[in-house]
Amino acid sequence: MIEVERVMTLDHPLRDVVGFLADFSNAELWDPGTITCDRVGTGGLSVGCEWRNVSEFRGRRTELLYRLVRFDADHLTFVGHNKTATSTDDMRFEEHDGRTRLTYRARIEFNGLARLATPLLKREFDRLGDEVSERLPQAVDRALRVPPSGGGHPQ
Repeated sequence: MIEVERVMTLDHPLRDVVGFLADFSNAELWDPGTITCDRVGTGGLSVGCEWRNVSEFRGRRTELLYRLVRFDADHLTFVGHNKTATSTDDMRFEEHDGRTRLTYRARIEFNGLARLATPLLKREFDRLGDEVSERLPQAVDRALRVPPSGGGHPQ
């Protein structure tokens, strides 16, 4: 099993950050490996919602079906499966003075023969964790940016 953890501070209220990240389709904007992430089904976001995620890792594409397994005001957990691996994205949130502290933990467990590659892949996943910690705050900023008042023109 490989586990990567990063802590980020986002300049937005917790409720807004959780709302953005609860829609796993937005992984296209913040996860460097994600090529597409499409919601399966319709309706509001709740535990049990699923997304079909196509990612590229080390030049190979893979598809996982992710499910939202925990949806609390301060905690989200998504679990993705395919025949090769189980991937868990766990996000815990704390609000301080209108800003949000996000503890992001990604865990991947390989199945079968793929498990043998686990020690060799740790460095790659650490690098991806670093990229997430750069891209995720930028994606949140772009998504939650409030347009300036007065018709959108700077004063």
